[in-house]
Amino acid sequence: MSQIRTFLSGATTMAAALAAVFALTAAKTERKETFDEITVGRINIVEPDGTKRIIISNKAQFPGDFKEGKEGARPDRRDFAGMLFVNEEGTENGGLIQKGSMNADGKISSGLSLTFDRFRQDQALQLLSTDSATHQMTAIKINDVPHFKVTSMDDVSRFGEEARKLSGAEREAYWKKLSEAGRLSENRIFLGNTRDKGSSLQLKDAKGRVRMMLLVSAEGKAEIQMLDEQGKVVKSIEPTVAN
Repeated sequence: MSQIRTFLSGATTMAAALAAVFALTAAKTERKETFDEITVGRINIVEPDGTKRIIISNKAQFPGDFKEGKEGARPDRRDFAGMLFVNEEGTENGGLIQKGSMNADGKISSGLSLTFDRFRQDQALQLLSTDSATHQMTAIKINDVPHFKVTSMDDVSRFGEEARKLSGAEREAYWKKLSEAGRLSENRIFLGNTRDKGSSLQLKDAKGRVRMMLLVSAEGKAEIQMLDEQGKVVKSIEPTVAN
């Protein structure tokens, strides 16, 4: 009997060992699933080491911002659903956000923004659409964004905090000084519609000042304008009307 018990005990141990091996093997086996439809609140696409690379989310679970693998709070994003792009080091690299609602008074709050960021910095390219009771705008914006060693995203937050402590004139001078020092992002190209239902292509200098505009009014009037540093039109070209 003792030999039988010894045999059974050994067999049990062997079976347990084999089960553990099978479990480990199964855990390492690549799993592929196919679904016709999936309903979720949020999807995190990650690298093998767990680094988040793309996040698709509803507004209730929309993430904050990511800097070198750490997520920061962004309560201002809680009104949006969309998708965030994150680079290899775990820093936000752009994204798509969108919303659209109407309150009990009929007030519309709607918008969509697709952005691509400079490395460790803010958006260099933006496709934007906004809608409200007074104005609808659709535009493409191309920006000059300083290198992150010149102005970091932490610097940008600090600039905003400092500006809010200043009066109107002081605040304007503060931003102007930062702009002249090359510390701020500057819009260089704007292409979109205007408040008077026209369309505009604006070309700007390194300080963000409009220096040339191509305009078409709602009525169809076309014009090319060239401006000086103060924004004054120094030359305007319009179509010649044939007699």
